[in-house]
Amino acid sequence: MSPELVSILVLVVVFVIATTRSVNMGALAFAAAFGVGTLVADLDADGIFAGFPGDLFVVLVGVTYLFAIARANGTTDWLVHAAVRLVRGRVALIPWVMFALTGALTAIGAVSPAAVAIVAPIALSFATRYAISPLLMGTMVVHGAQAGGFSPISIYGSIVNGIVEREGLPGSEVTLFLASLIANLLIAGVLFALLGGRKLWARGSVPTDGATGEGDAGPADGETPGPGTDATSGTGTGTGPATSGATPATPATPAARTAPASPTAVAVRPDREAGDTGGPGGTGGTEGIIRLTPARIATLTALVALVVAVLGFDLDAGLTAVTLAVVLSTAWPDDSRRAVGEIAWSTVLLICGVLTYVGVLEEMGTITWAGEGVGGIGVPLLAAVLLCYIGAVVSAFASSVGIMGALIPLAVPFLAQGEIGAVGMVAALAVSATVVDVSPFSTNGALVLAAAPDVDRERFFRQLMVYGGIVVAAVPALAWLVLVVPGLG
Repeated sequence: MSPELVSILVLVVVFVIATTRSVNMGALAFAAAFGVGTLVADLDADGIFAGFPGDLFVVLVGVTYLFAIARANGTTDWLVHAAVRLVRGRVALIPWVMFALTGALTAIGAVSPAAVAIVAPIALSFATRYAISPLLMGTMVVHGAQAGGFSPISIYGSIVNGIVEREGLPGSEVTLFLASLIANLLIAGVLFALLGGRKLWARGSVPTDGATGEGDAGPADGETPGPGTDATSGTGTGTGPATSGATPATPATPAARTAPASPTAVAVRPDREAGDTGGPGGTGGTEGIIRLTPARIATLTALVALVVAVLGFDLDAGLTAVTLAVVLSTAWPDDSRRAVGEIAWSTVLLICGVLTYVGVLEEMGTITWAGEGVGGIGVPLLAAVLLCYIGAVVSAFASSVGIMGALIPLAVPFLAQGEIGAVGMVAALAVSATVVDVSPFSTNGALVLAAAPDVDRERFFRQLMVYGGIVVAAVPALAWLVLVVPGLG
């Protein structure tokens, strides 16, 4: 048995054990990386750790740390109410606002994970407050980021267009951009319809003066709460951010599955205004509006500084977020006392472990081996759909741009035969390799999982994993059918 095949079978075993034995998949993946890397790939420790996603580790820790502080001092509550006022109380419009916001950020040059890191915590705080499905809100954010991700001036668009030009293939920047935009917009529309969007429209408007009437934070009469919410409380079924250490692969206790989230899951300052609970599960002030305090103004300034630093100065989102969180913690230690404990450490272990193993696969050539095997089939149309699937499967665990950079050159030999249009093939690869970023093992999916407050993380993890599997199974075939088959020579 070849080393490449052994490494793939071990990955399957990791998934099976994590699912059936309730062991953290990240820990299993670290062990698998050590075993396969040492015994099969003949790698030393440096070779194994070469795949450790240090940048993603810092992003996950930094962003969740910063937004844990924002939740503790009530800044996210203020932002939620500001969003409600922006759409005149129409809760059903908020998922689309988040979709458009992340799409605009990536279209003007933000890296997709940076845009998701900025928007997801705010979007999911809103989902918790108004009993919107966290799966709907999280996937709308990710698909929004990918919708704008291939504009001619975007990072992804520039990279892919550069690869096409370097390989001497015919290309179309507009086709690439529109293919991703339309695909993600259609998927978002389907998600909105299936995950409670119609019931959100039926709710009508909520008060926008800061007072939430009774039932505003819960589902409308007869409405079933969205995934990840508790039927009795309208909030997440988890035990709150403070207990988010339960690993996604470890079942929650019966109490954790059924107990409604505490509205005081974060520390509350004694000098809050009357009616302002501040926590993510609070009512937002039944006796008055949520006011800006010095701590909240400073936190809002920090969030703006994060956006400016990432988009304007191309600084690392994780390091910037950690720095800003440390500044806020120093100035207001009471609000920040529990923030470190609310970092999604179990999610960090999960994602970093799996991606380290994927790095071992790349180091030992498993990814290239699979791609070359497909490229040598000799049937261009079949090779095209298989390459789309390889791009989707690998990208669900690894870098989307990285896999496109590997697969587009592999497609050159059969594209040169003229039987398949290069423009459609490149667009299909781009859509297949990026739309799967909703997977909880990808950077964007991991950020959504880590950013969700007051949810049953095990349940939310499984929802994202199932949805990611559906996308991996369906979208490459559809992209191939729509973008590749009509371009047959």
